[in-house]
Amino acid sequence: MKTRLSHSLKVSACALAITSLLSACNSSSSSSNDREQDPAHSPVSIGLLPDTQGGGWAVAMHPMEAVLAKHQEQGVDVVIPVGDLTDNGSTEEWRQWREVADKYREMGMEFLPVMGNHETSWAYTVEWIDNMRHYIPEDAVHMPSAEWLNYYIIRENVLMIGLAYYNLPIAFGWIQDVLAQHEGEFDHVVIASHDGLIGAKYGQTREQIVEGTKDDNRLFDIHKEIRETFAEHDVIWVQGHEHMYQRSQVHARVLGSNDPGGRNAEPLASTPSGGNYRMPSYTQIISGNASYKGYEYRYGERELIQDVILHKMDTMKDGSEHYDANASVLHFNDQRVDYLAFSAPHTINSNEEGPKELADPQWTLIDQFSRTTNRCESLVYPNSIPEGQRPILNHIVEFKTNDCVADDGSSARLIGGTNDVFNRVDTTERSLSFHEGFKRAESMNDLMRLSWQFLFTKHASWDVNLNGNNRIIPGSQGEDETGAKTGNVVIPATTIDMKKHVTLSWLPKEPATASDVLLVSGVQIHGGVYQSAYGKWKNIEKHQGYHGSQPDGSAKAPVELPDYATQNWNVEQIKSSPFGIEFTTENLANASNLLLAAKQNGEWLPLASAECVLDLPWDEDYTIAPPAVAQECADQAIVGYDSQVDDGRWWTIAQTDMELALISK
Repeated sequence: MKTRLSHSLKVSACALAITSLLSACNSSSSSSNDREQDPAHSPVSIGLLPDTQGGGWAVAMHPMEAVLAKHQEQGVDVVIPVGDLTDNGSTEEWRQWREVADKYREMGMEFLPVMGNHETSWAYTVEWIDNMRHYIPEDAVHMPSAEWLNYYIIRENVLMIGLAYYNLPIAFGWIQDVLAQHEGEFDHVVIASHDGLIGAKYGQTREQIVEGTKDDNRLFDIHKEIRETFAEHDVIWVQGHEHMYQRSQVHARVLGSNDPGGRNAEPLASTPSGGNYRMPSYTQIISGNASYKGYEYRYGERELIQDVILHKMDTMKDGSEHYDANASVLHFNDQRVDYLAFSAPHTINSNEEGPKELADPQWTLIDQFSRTTNRCESLVYPNSIPEGQRPILNHIVEFKTNDCVADDGSSARLIGGTNDVFNRVDTTERSLSFHEGFKRAESMNDLMRLSWQFLFTKHASWDVNLNGNNRIIPGSQGEDETGAKTGNVVIPATTIDMKKHVTLSWLPKEPATASDVLLVSGVQIHGGVYQSAYGKWKNIEKHQGYHGSQPDGSAKAPVELPDYATQNWNVEQIKSSPFGIEFTTENLANASNLLLAAKQNGEWLPLASAECVLDLPWDEDYTIAPPAVAQECADQAIVGYDSQVDDGRWWTIAQTDMELALISK
């Protein structure tokens, strides 16, 4: 048996010639907008400003200033403050908030503020309108009878919709009308609200359905249609409220054997009738923190309809040594979106303490993705799934897809490699309650049914729950003073291993390329970090997860990481497990004159010189034991050309996100 490569230099030689797709994007504020193609629309960038409540009667001015300064550095055009701008909605808090925001508005930034739960009540009718009407753009179109609460604007080909706290159910019909009215005018949809349908700590599905009030069916009746509409329009949902960072995919179709149209019945790449495949899901971004408080991770992944891609929080308690300030940016350029999420630690508890660490923030890029509207995508699961569970419901731990086809007839696919580097996080134990005559759930069985129906996967041998075989257990029961039944069910603390949302996207041919351009994204986000539910750093190689966190009821075991795993958050330093990529062209007449190339700092360079391209077909063992190359080729990526097939077929081994195309020799 071939031994596994243990030294990163043996593997990284495969990727030395490959610069991370977004490393160059991070080197300057304008680089993500510097494309060689001639787009139909000018670029537009959106910055996310998380909750800025400072505690008591103050705004967290120092984190707010730091985040907006980072947005300004990144060339942001529009800032979306995602609610809880203040703690109490007082005149003094609004004065503080405007003092910081006005400086950046004068620099040219637009603001699209959405109302949080801390701005409701009289703050809406008086302070919110008095202050925010000066920020909401004059050309914003407001929802009738919900002016200053729900509104939208279009900038270039990006539709942006803002919703007030808890307004999704009442605004959904209006959202559908807006999408239909402007069909053809936008390629991207960003919907911002303070709270989300799923959430991490909160979530309207839990609050308004599973623990909802009896006969309040506003969300209950449309929750599935919401997810389907958002998936159809490839919505990027952004929110605050949680004081932690999370990116996940929320699925329109549930996971399970009783759903024949479920998401795992979908194809995984291009189909003759439907073209390239996009998963029936939408992206949810919980924007993080810009305040003086942090929350622990409760309930965990709602795995029935959600897959967590990245999660990070710091609470400055229970072993966490700081809070986070989070600054996220969505760069839109015609059909393409580049997403960057930054985090900076601080220990500030009040404005009076001064800016401390945020006087010179130490920003770290913790998350990223790049994709286009023409793409194929797949979830790659962590290599911690028990061996016997892997064939069930497409729990794929390998970097493998089917063909994804470009407009010029080129195609690409991932062809091998195992996901050995992944992040891990703990959750706390929580409970859900029932109350006869008051809540939707009136008994223990009723509450458990709703939990399995809307949130969690009920573990079975044919439908495993990767976060534990007892995600919900019966709790206590009793009666209130009227004799009505009351009680709860328990969501035990568990340990969650995150997935990778891997995308293969196509862009048009550039002047320097002989083919359309392939974006490979989603592989380079996990360094092997393990956090407690409060943000304390844990060693994934030494510490096991909670008992019951595996499908068989055992604990997730410590992970033996490869030596290239960083165990830190810095995406620019992270390498994924080695994986293979195949690139095929129908342009056989010119195949002998072409080389596989990567875009590095804006320039197309061959991954390997012509004399270093191996005349070999792909072998899956190459990600473990790469083929030998001549000494003069040792500092180049390993690239093969399969001359035994009828088309022009190249392959390479990589460990980062990248941008690939064929170029002339």
